[in-house]
This record gives sequence, structure tokens and C-alpha cells, in this order.
Amino acid sequence: MDDVEVRELRYFIAVAEELNFTRAAERLGIAQPPLSTAIGKLERKLGVTLLDRTSRRVALTAAGATLLDQGRVAVEQVGAAVERTGRRGAQPERLTVALKAGGGTELIRDICDRWARQPGRPPVHLLFGHPGGPAAALRAGAADVAIVRSPFDQVGLDWEVLLTEPRVAVLPAGHRLAARRRLTRADLAGEMMPRWAGQSSPAAAAFWTGTDGPPMALPVAEPSPAPSAGPEISDLNQLLDVVALGQAVAFVPQSVADRYGPADLVFIPVTDLAATEVVTAWPEVSRSPAVAAFVRVAADAAAGRPGQAAALA
Repeated sequence: MDDVEVRELRYFIAVAEELNFTRAAERLGIAQPPLSTAIGKLERKLGVTLLDRTSRRVALTAAGATLLDQGRVAVEQVGAAVERTGRRGAQPERLTVALKAGGGTELIRDICDRWARQPGRPPVHLLFGHPGGPAAALRAGAADVAIVRSPFDQVGLDWEVLLTEPRVAVLPAGHRLAARRRLTRADLAGEMMPRWAGQSSPAAAAFWTGTDGPPMALPVAEPSPAPSAGPEISDLNQLLDVVALGQAVAFVPQSVADRYGPADLVFIPVTDLAATEVVTAWPEVSRSPAVAAFVRVAADAAAGRPGQAAALA
């Protein structure tokens, strides 16, 4: 079998995602006939049919679905390898750690302080604001290691849990349930929940609406009401402002309550809300001694902070 080129995989992925040769060619910036020729050549190389084509439709075969899934990973890994190589050439003695902007600083500061005290360690460069977040930065090769909160896209990554913390409900001070000492998710069923701008991950959406745990304890005759769509927000400060203005309620990690405490908000434990984890993650292909050492330092720093967690929401 002839070697498959990355270019051929990119062509196939475009067609498989668009299921239309004309749109795929426009997306790739090439003419349609060369694209059709390239896909045919790829099928001959692999000895399988990747696409069922008729005059009306294009559909993936079982082999095509497999190549789409695995080809995306392969193309991503090639791009990441190129990015890592470029970073290593430009900054040979630097460890890049991806974080989410707007998160807490205490755990990160502790990790970095411990790291700096160890002789011979490369300097740490903190990377904020990568499109798609810290996990995407790892897969793209833009970072060596990340501190990230679950849920996150785990494809292509290994990770180690640093901290586990509960989540709580955040309500406006004037809410009908604001005086309660504890809540269940059913108590807030049907309430307006903020919507995160650009969020496409079902796991992340479930996390922020509290629907990622077991079914709510409601009477059998009552279906679980879906959260009502509230105002769109793009960061934690906006989320808290929306709640304070009485436009929504929300579920947040306990550390957010510890870090933010304005008088117009109340934070209440939720007995049946799943916990959240703060993890350190790295590419599963990584063999870097520096990354392994950083993971150990991060674990030691987290173990030294019993009952505490970084606000990395």
C-alpha cells in the first residue's frame, strides 16, 4: 500500500464533513475535479470505498467513517508536531503551561513557586486564551501541559486529578430559595440558566446546567423540566452579574463561592450535584521529562492544600 499523504487526509476530511464535493472544494480553495481525483486515488491506495456517491448525495461508508475519525486525529497530531518543533527551536528552555483565563491563581502560584525552587528546571510560560481552551492548546502543540477543569475534551490526552471539589448553586439574594441552607437540583428545575457563548460541547453544557449527574429526584408522574435558556454570557464575571440581576440562577464550583462573595449573591450547597475535578493534562504522546516532573510538582502542591481548590471555572 502506498503511503497516504497528509494533504489527502485533509481533502478527505473536508469532503466527509461537508458531504458535498462543491462545498469541500470551496473550503479547500481548489477546483472540484482535482478534489474528486484525489479522493479516488486515496480509495485506490487504501483498497476500500470511503464514500457512496450518487448524482444527488454523498454518504460515508463504514470505512469512511473510520477514516474520518482517525484521520482527524492524525492530521491534528502532524500539525501539533510541527508546532512543538517550532516552539522548541524558538524557546528550547521553556515549559508552556496552558490555563483558562479568568481562573484562580492560588494553586497555580503554588505550583510555579515549587517548580522554580527545583534546580535545573526550565522556566514556565503561562499560556492563556488559546481558542478552544487549554485542552485544545495541548492537542495543537501550543502547550506542553495544562491545568484544566472537568469536563474537557480528553481525546489524545492523559491526565491526573489534582483536586475534587463540590459545586454549589448561586442565586440572587432576593431569590425565593435564598434563605435555604441546602438545595437539590429539583428545587431549581425549570429556572433560567445562563448560556455560554459559542459552547458546542454537550458535556460542558450539562456541567453548567447541572444535568451531568444522575436523574433528578422528582415524582414519577413529573418529567424532569429542562433548564430554561437564560442570557448569553462569555465569562464567569458575566455569569455572576446575570445572577445578581435576577436574570438566572447557576451552578458553579465551590471555589467560585470562596473567591467571589458580593452581597447581592448567595451560594448554597446542592446535595445531588456532581463534583468537579481540577486536573493536570498532557498529550498522550509526550515523553518529556520536564512534563512528567511538572505533573509531580502539581500533584504535590495540590496534596498540600487539603480542603482547598483553585477557582479554575
